[in-house]
Amino acid sequence: MKAFFLLAVLCAPAGWAQSTAPAAAPKPDAVIVTFGDGTTMTQAELAALIPTLPLNYQEMAQQDPQHFLTVYAKFKKLAEMAEEQKLVEKTPYKQGVAFWNTAGLAQAEFMEVTSGFNITSEEIEKYYNDHKGPYRRMKVSGLKVAFGDPTAETAAAPANASRVPKKALTEEEAKAKAEKLVSEIRAGADFAKLVQLESDDEASKAKGGDLGVWKMTDNVPDDLRTGVMSLEEGQVSDPIRQAGGFFIMHVDAVTYAPLDEVKDAVFDQLKQEKARQWLAQLDKSIKVEFPKNDPPPAAPDTKK
Repeated sequence: MKAFFLLAVLCAPAGWAQSTAPAAAPKPDAVIVTFGDGTTMTQAELAALIPTLPLNYQEMAQQDPQHFLTVYAKFKKLAEMAEEQKLVEKTPYKQGVAFWNTAGLAQAEFMEVTSGFNITSEEIEKYYNDHKGPYRRMKVSGLKVAFGDPTAETAAAPANASRVPKKALTEEEAKAKAEKLVSEIRAGADFAKLVQLESDDEASKAKGGDLGVWKMTDNVPDDLRTGVMSLEEGQVSDPIRQAGGFFIMHVDAVTYAPLDEVKDAVFDQLKQEKARQWLAQLDKSIKVEFPKNDPPPAAPDTKK
């Protein structure tokens, strides 16, 4: 069956580049291309086609429509050649054509169903209130206990230094110190005061440990995200190891993005949830039976 997929290889969209600056979009009824077989396509027809395409072809059609339509012309020409040779009547092509025709119709049905979902403002508000997690915002402060090579020579302190640089802790010592600080904080010690006394992160220390407001979508290390996002307001994390030190994270405040700001994202989430529910019902309606007492279908030899 390798030959069946040669079409996809020849016409793969990888590596295309938009060669000219995008022009103003034509009117919907404007003919944007005439193919070699005399058929045409309007701007509106291209716009209707794009959502039905695989994602890589959607991207191509949106970023470089002329290139996409050239690829589409190649598809049409090869399909015409296949029809002349009546390949749809020959094995293995007829099985492949039947499969892709079935898959295309299945995709069309799925799009038809999901586009018809009626999602009300009340549903959006309820879903937002029940699923606020992704829209959580946390004002975070941090304290760093650094570790390094304790045998390394300590750099000379500048003449106007107010104190002698601390000796580097080993990783084990830093972890033990961080765990002790966490215990003190959970017992009621003032986090902000400990930041000033103990933190080795000078940048955040100068701001009282303030690390800003974190959102679920922010680009932060996974260990820190996991350690922080599970906390409630006023709670402190266990020591979290990062390169060069252990961080103790404190959640100063928890808020949520207002619904008006994330309404479109909530709509998309709710639509996806309805689609999952619809697919679950579809799964229940599907019946597949295999012959009893027979071995399962074997993977066919595709090397021929």
